[in-house]
Amino acid sequence: MVKAVVGANWGDEGKGKITDMLGKESDIIVRFQGGANAGHTIVNDYGKFALHTLPSGVFYDHTTSIIGNGVALDIPKLFGEIQSVVEKGVPAPKILVSDRAQIVMSYHKLFDAYEEERLAGKSFGSTKSGIAPFYSDKYAKIGFQVSELFDDDLLKEKVVRIAEQKNVLLEHLYHKPLLNPDDLYNELMEYKKMVEPYVCNVSLFLHNAIKEGKNILLEGQLGSLKDPDHGIYPMVTSSSTLAAYGAIGAGIPPYEIKQIITVCKAYSSAVGAGAFVSEIFGDEADELRKRGGDGGEFGATTGRPRRMGWFDCVASKYGCRMQGTTDVAFTVLDVLGYLEEIPVCVGYEINGEVTTEFPVTHLLEKAKPVYKVLPGWKEDIRGIKKYEDLPENCRKYIEFIEEQIGYPITMVSNGPGRDDIIYRNK
Repeated sequence: MVKAVVGANWGDEGKGKITDMLGKESDIIVRFQGGANAGHTIVNDYGKFALHTLPSGVFYDHTTSIIGNGVALDIPKLFGEIQSVVEKGVPAPKILVSDRAQIVMSYHKLFDAYEEERLAGKSFGSTKSGIAPFYSDKYAKIGFQVSELFDDDLLKEKVVRIAEQKNVLLEHLYHKPLLNPDDLYNELMEYKKMVEPYVCNVSLFLHNAIKEGKNILLEGQLGSLKDPDHGIYPMVTSSSTLAAYGAIGAGIPPYEIKQIITVCKAYSSAVGAGAFVSEIFGDEADELRKRGGDGGEFGATTGRPRRMGWFDCVASKYGCRMQGTTDVAFTVLDVLGYLEEIPVCVGYEINGEVTTEFPVTHLLEKAKPVYKVLPGWKEDIRGIKKYEDLPENCRKYIEFIEEQIGYPITMVSNGPGRDDIIYRNK
């Protein structure tokens, strides 16, 4: 059976923890899109980890971790991560890398930084991990696929062609040092040495695993609102963040995905630029940021303070709809225990009219939040294992949000650890 774990919002919803938790029952965990530009924070018996490329199931010795063809493969980052988990006492993970995955090159990161510099005040808030230049090259058909590392004649010809093309931009647009084809070839040879033991025909491997009835978990990165088609374009990422893309980014049939667990946070947070209707500022935001997540709301990759806001039912309902949600996992609920009252955004006012449907970006920029204020529960809910043992106002908060978004909340996370979870039968 194939399940997907994806995000409903801007990313940072707590997917890493949910994937880590569901990894217990999984044989195979697949990263199917994105690159090392966003991370998952995981707390388990080995310690606290921020993963960027490795799937969140690497901590179990019974799982195979797969880097799918849809991933922006940053080979040095991947190998640095493997070393860092092994150094902390985690058994060496079983890893397979798709022979159709494409490689993030050092020049992708340079172009990312140069473009942000050129745009100055109008930049996209990139993490400068090379993701947009990487996917641009992939779709312009000038990327390097892992399989090409094993065709020396092709590589020698291709590095010359690519250096010629990139150097036009470096010279005339960015006024930066030019690329040398020999350096690119040597870089690719280094990558080949690192990745060679892991390369696999992943779609065939997964085809056989599905036939054998294995449990497969697809792990998404970021969330619905960062999808290049359905998100807050242009302040989006460069690969599809939706569960539907899991089929493409892993190489399996779409009908095999039977369960889509969409992760929603009990409040909102976002990293990077773009419209964020329920955003809060000042002391109110600082307090929530400080208490939020495990050790505060700061990006797992960048360390940037996240932008904070109250739960947004409009964005979350849309995010769940676009994912094809079967189950909602509701995370970091324990964080809200300090509040007397909790505002929830239930609608957007745009040009004098209130809507509960998520709009396109130029209208989103004009939206003002419509709040309903719910009473807080003013107690620590960590350690509670049964839904009925939660304080009444806490249950009311969950049920109110469930009704607003229209998708069943079947898991409630009330702490950062693997076992801080309440299952709710719907």
